[in-house]
Amino acid sequence: MKKVILLICLTFAFAFSQTSNAQVDFGLKGGVNYNNNGDVTFKSAGNDVIKGAKSKAGFHAGVWTRFKIPVVGLYLRPELVYTQVKSEYNNNNNSTTSYKFKKLDVPVLLGKKFFGIANAFIGPSFQYILDDNFKFDGLSVKEFDKFSVGLQMGVGVEFGRLGVDVRWERGLSSSEAKFANVSVDNRTNQIIFGLSLKL
Repeated sequence: MKKVILLICLTFAFAFSQTSNAQVDFGLKGGVNYNNNGDVTFKSAGNDVIKGAKSKAGFHAGVWTRFKIPVVGLYLRPELVYTQVKSEYNNNNNSTTSYKFKKLDVPVLLGKKFFGIANAFIGPSFQYILDDNFKFDGLSVKEFDKFSVGLQMGVGVEFGRLGVDVRWERGLSSSEAKFANVSVDNRTNQIIFGLSLKL
């Protein structure tokens, strides 16, 4: 947890240190997540929505800041986001059981604006699991490495103070654990739909 707190402090300190040299925006954000331990696609996320997304739906809420990088025409957007998602673990008898986990995400995104309203971005997302209701034979999320790193990429549009974006996220670090007849992987592989409000 100390690593995450230090990373958050350094990221936001660096962002706000640029206020004298660059235009800085900040605001609130929130949205819905569709998690899939396999390959998640826009089609599978759409089908999940139609079916009620009972097994894989989640949500997120947080804050963001964005500042232009001088000369190169890019921007850096660090975020601090609370996320709650559902996942599944597989038994060797081919049955699946869903469980929830809550995590703190710190995406640090490098982006580029197009045509005044559109943008595209990519960057790492540092994640720390806060809580998990996974239980199996007395074992819990404590068996996992709670800190992990993922990759986010996406596109968005902005209309004044309101922004809309869609992202794909894939966990990069290994956080899979095997208990007897159960295989559990807390790496997220999800599509994220978000709304943001510039303050």
